[in-house]
Amino acid sequence: MAAMASLTRRKASSLLLLSRRNLCNSTSSDVFTFSLHSLTSSSRGFASSSGSDDNDVVVIGGGPGGYVAAIKAAQLGLKTTCIEKRGTLGGTCLNVGCIPSKALLHSSHMYHEATHSFASHGVKFPSVEVDLPAMMAQKDKAVSNLTRGIEGLFKKNKVNYVKGYGKFISPSEVSVDNVEGGNTVVKGKNIIVATGSDVKSLPGITIDEKRIVSSTGALALSEIPKKLVVIGAGYIGLEMGSVWGRLGSEVTVVEFAGDIVPTMDGEVRKQFQRALEKQKMKFMLKTKVVSVDSSGNGVKLTLEPAAGGERTTLEADVVLVSAGRVPFTAGLGLDKIGVETDKVGRIIVNERFATNVFGVFAIGDVIPGPMLAHKAEEDGVACVEFIAGKEGHVDYDLVPGVVYTHPEVASVGKTEEQVKAIGVDYRVGKFPFMANSRAKAIDDAEGIVKILAEKETDKILGVHIMSPNAGELIHEAVLALHYGASSEDIARTCHAHPTMSEALKEAAMATYDKPIHI
Repeated sequence: MAAMASLTRRKASSLLLLSRRNLCNSTSSDVFTFSLHSLTSSSRGFASSSGSDDNDVVVIGGGPGGYVAAIKAAQLGLKTTCIEKRGTLGGTCLNVGCIPSKALLHSSHMYHEATHSFASHGVKFPSVEVDLPAMMAQKDKAVSNLTRGIEGLFKKNKVNYVKGYGKFISPSEVSVDNVEGGNTVVKGKNIIVATGSDVKSLPGITIDEKRIVSSTGALALSEIPKKLVVIGAGYIGLEMGSVWGRLGSEVTVVEFAGDIVPTMDGEVRKQFQRALEKQKMKFMLKTKVVSVDSSGNGVKLTLEPAAGGERTTLEADVVLVSAGRVPFTAGLGLDKIGVETDKVGRIIVNERFATNVFGVFAIGDVIPGPMLAHKAEEDGVACVEFIAGKEGHVDYDLVPGVVYTHPEVASVGKTEEQVKAIGVDYRVGKFPFMANSRAKAIDDAEGIVKILAEKETDKILGVHIMSPNAGELIHEAVLALHYGASSEDIARTCHAHPTMSEALKEAAMATYDKPIHI
């Protein structure tokens, strides 16, 4: 009977999902007009210029959102040009963000395991040392191979690639200052802004990428700092702090707020902070950085309580400014063509990613929503599908987030605090990795799975995982939420043994009934 009830819920959930998709894809007359204008603009004439022939789609920016949009547009038969100012594709994510940071996280984790865990597994070395230049070379090789790979995809899909800084001179023309000199005007019926984001600066702090660094500089340090201070306890700050902490730096994280990663589920966040503290990462929460002085041999920070009070000083060899990111929209000529932006510079778009200016669209970090590479990719595909006369869809409530420390923390859906705020009766199911066979077998069992489900229907509302490889485990939960699954649906799905994913099954059992192994 339970299985039949679960099947009935799945069918109902599928119908609800279709309804939700249709609702999301339905638009007002204004939205329809935006799309219709974009599709019928092919008959519009252009002034002559020294640039390329007319394009169906021009993408400004070759990051995860931009290059994916360009490839998808070409796959849909649209003549496409992508403009990228770096001269290498992949944007911040591939060049100085997601990819190089994950390379260093993996390399530093290998070193940390060699020095802290290998002996207990019967693997012993007379000595272990860090070869930082070799570590950086491996990171650079990964980046180089991937950027060349995207260029190969452009050639395969016949995407025209223009290397240079693009800015609007009209809603259908982009002036490009080429990397190798000269200028080109690229014309397009539909132009997508996908220029991503930049490091958020702090008043009175000058980033020199040597002793006061952004995430870019933190990925290219020439030596391991004895003392590293990280300003900001978000994803990037904790990941980069982990890299250098594993390699031997004394890491102190200074955060204005009262918690690390404030968007994270509160219970999981507390466990996560304790895990990082076990790794000797220090935290100074509710603390404001008043000034940073790098005039001497080291760097001296002046701090005070966030609520005001007595000032103190903190010394470091390197300071990482990791206070967030801001949309990169300045210098694009948006004001010249009348594109509306909000007070923080994000471009205002409708449900079809169209701006208020005919034929101009925007995706990724330059519009509201989580500043994540995978969100930008989804934006890019959906935007191009709309331009091509198809239907696109991005559910921003189901964009997973991952912190790639060790253990990793991954989540999708609502936190317990958010569920309480909307007033829904709910149940919580939890399962510790200390009771998971695979985690115990590999001696890496710190973490937990936490599931939140609506009490009346058992529909899953949110899933939060702290564990090794949580970023891989979370996608079963993403798919479950996407199809409106119940916790019983996951609990009654056979999971291979022994695997880490069994912890998710057990947490689901704990949500609607009782787990077996605890």
